Amino acid sequence: MKPGSGVKYSGQLKMHWTWNVYLALTLFGLAAGLFFVDRRAGLICLLFACGYYCIVLLIYFYYRPKIFQSMIGFASRYKEIQAEILREMEIPTAIVDQEGYVLWMNRPLCSLTKKTERYSKTIDTIFPYLTRPVFPMNSDAKDIDLEYEQKHFRAHIQKVMMDDVMDQSMITRQAGEQENDSREAPAQSRYPEKQRRYPEKQRRSWIYIVYLIDETELSKLRRENREEKPVVAMVYLDNYEEAMDNVDEVHSSLMNVLIDREINKYSLAHHALSKKLEKDKYLLVMNQKSLGGLEEDHFSLLEEVKTVNIGNDTVMTISIGIGVGGDDYNQNYEYARASIEMALARGGDQAVLNRDGQMKFYGGKSHSSERHTRVKARVKAQAMREIMESKERVLTMGHKITDMDSLGAAVGIYRAAKTLGKPAWIVIGEDSSSIRNWLQMLRESRDYAEDIFISHEKAVEICDDNTVLVVVDTARKTMVECEELLQKTKTIVVLDHHRQTTEQIQNAALSYIEPGASSASEMVSEILQYFEENVRLKSLEADCLYAGILIDTNNFSTKTGSRTFEAAAYLRRAGADIIRVRKALRDDMDSYKARAEAVRHAEIFMDRYAISILPGEGLESPTVVGAQAANELLNIVGVTASFVVTNYSGKVYISARAIDEVNVQIIMERLGGGGHMNSAGAQMQDVTEEEAVIRVKEILRTMSEAHEI
Repeated sequence: MKPGSGVKYSGQLKMHWTWNVYLALTLFGLAAGLFFVDRRAGLICLLFACGYYCIVLLIYFYYRPKIFQSMIGFASRYKEIQAEILREMEIPTAIVDQEGYVLWMNRPLCSLTKKTERYSKTIDTIFPYLTRPVFPMNSDAKDIDLEYEQKHFRAHIQKVMMDDVMDQSMITRQAGEQENDSREAPAQSRYPEKQRRYPEKQRRSWIYIVYLIDETELSKLRRENREEKPVVAMVYLDNYEEAMDNVDEVHSSLMNVLIDREINKYSLAHHALSKKLEKDKYLLVMNQKSLGGLEEDHFSLLEEVKTVNIGNDTVMTISIGIGVGGDDYNQNYEYARASIEMALARGGDQAVLNRDGQMKFYGGKSHSSERHTRVKARVKAQAMREIMESKERVLTMGHKITDMDSLGAAVGIYRAAKTLGKPAWIVIGEDSSSIRNWLQMLRESRDYAEDIFISHEKAVEICDDNTVLVVVDTARKTMVECEELLQKTKTIVVLDHHRQTTEQIQNAALSYIEPGASSASEMVSEILQYFEENVRLKSLEADCLYAGILIDTNNFSTKTGSRTFEAAAYLRRAGADIIRVRKALRDDMDSYKARAEAVRHAEIFMDRYAISILPGEGLESPTVVGAQAANELLNIVGVTASFVVTNYSGKVYISARAIDEVNVQIIMERLGGGGHMNSAGAQMQDVTEEEAVIRVKEILRTMSEAHEI
């Protein structure tokens, strides 16, 4: 058989020959038209058309084998040139099948990986990042960053459908079939096991082309550019006035010099520029590379400043606020200001890194210094009075699952509002056993209206722009008793003694955050003394406030300062009865037994942490009992922190307590919680109590290894 016999053209070539035949046939139509005009002219045109058509057919059949041979030759040469271009292309390239097996590699990739062109294993044996799940399935392309031989590459993976490739590459059907045969023959010889593994249709569905683009130099430039971006930091001395009050003038000057020396030495060691703004404030400017060094040593300046001692009784502590990620120095400065405010609100002695609005905390191991002056409490009391006088009514609420401290503070705010002649209510959700007796006593007292406590629904109806909403014992918007009320009024007052987190109530008209206070009841007791001269607490109200302080200080044994006892003395003068409070705070037998069981089954972890699970079945308020059990565990010798886990209403609650060596607040923040340095907690969903214990252990181990606790 002659070459080209049986060839059937397709595509553009078929259209080319078809139109030649059609155009030749138009001559017969012309001859027919002329025949009706002039028979002789029509006959001549018909003879010419027949001759022309015969010549076209002869040329077609004569040159068809030659055209076919030329096409095959061109295709072969084109294929060789194309293959050579692909082999020599500078970008390392590989073709892999659907399962990730390498079908072909060009020479640069072979040179990079030290493999031959016949390498046929999966590509993840060379690049572990390029596993089958990362290849694009629903898209045509995907980029993946990977490291190889200390170089950084961007792997661009292109998905190519084989049916489209075959349709576009075939010039003739027969040539296409021969080309497929020539392609499949070596593939079958090279990968016989893959031919048997995959059906014909699956093998031809699609392939992946992987381009490795070397971005080592680009990554280096990006890293250098990122490291040179500006960073602004602010350093405040937390207790400068208190520390200086205990030394004479000569030693105070020496202390200033030593502190300046520590800060300047630390700044120079990390290539930062420091400038003293005031006697207790510093400004630092650096780049992100220097900031990386500060993060690596966990801001050791926090501990180095504490070593400055010239006989002073008070240890100096500092707070650091860092702003990074802004568009310019001004924006980073605003980030730094927000960071330093957060650090001070959390009690100081820590660094807060504000990276483009996201805050990260370091340090915070020491107790918040107690404020000996009451100036701040007096200023806040006067500001709150002015706010209440400007509105028609007052609503107050605490946090979810109201405890005694939250109730006592709310009752104190209620009395302040009534002193101004304002209608006031306390928002209470679910009654817990820890406050039920107190709620009953307040409802039954003739000194209060029957609706002193209202539900969430009633509070939402009452609240409007002429309402002052006072939030006590929490500053987290997701932890308040009724979060909807925060959207109903713009006049919000926040009173809290916990260290703050980023999840705080925004745009409060007045925010009084005092981490050095023992309880919210203590803060409210101080405010009442400066709120109005004729504030007269009822004895039951004084009992509530006193009980709140008593519970949060664990009978005045933790977080207790001179101002705590001063607040307690004020409440005693107002009519608080210690015996009456003690009777109201007694536990029932079931709670006492559950607490004893939690203590009995406690596990000592890492020789210093007590961890236990409280059996909450049959208990009305297992979270309160869990907190009491955590306090009991601290009485064991060698225990520096305790963690009690209990299940309540479908959630797992963790109560964490410490005395002075461990900051349980930063531990609970890892679980999404918070609180005070030696009294904190967290809530977890979709986990069991055992899983929560495992999570606590992991955090304790990780933070201990990083020397964060």
